[in-house]
Amino acid sequence: MLQEHMSVVLMQDLPAAGLLAGDVGVVVHVHRGGEAYEIEFIALNGATVAVETLLANQVRAASRHDIPHVRAA
Repeated sequence: MLQEHMSVVLMQDLPAAGLLAGDVGVVVHVHRGGEAYEIEFIALNGATVAVETLLANQVRAASRHDIPHVRAA
């Protein structure tokens, strides 16, 4: 189960929020024992891009082996 403040990777595009699979966010709240999560996605300047409630299968924990990628919001 993911914990608050963990970095996560989005597993599918969310066009309405302007997010793409592979975007990195942070868990800000855990719903119903890990059924869903409130995830904040931020730009490198610290500005919030989106806060989305996502099901457990829509995100995964970031790994120390992941390679970050930058794109314009």
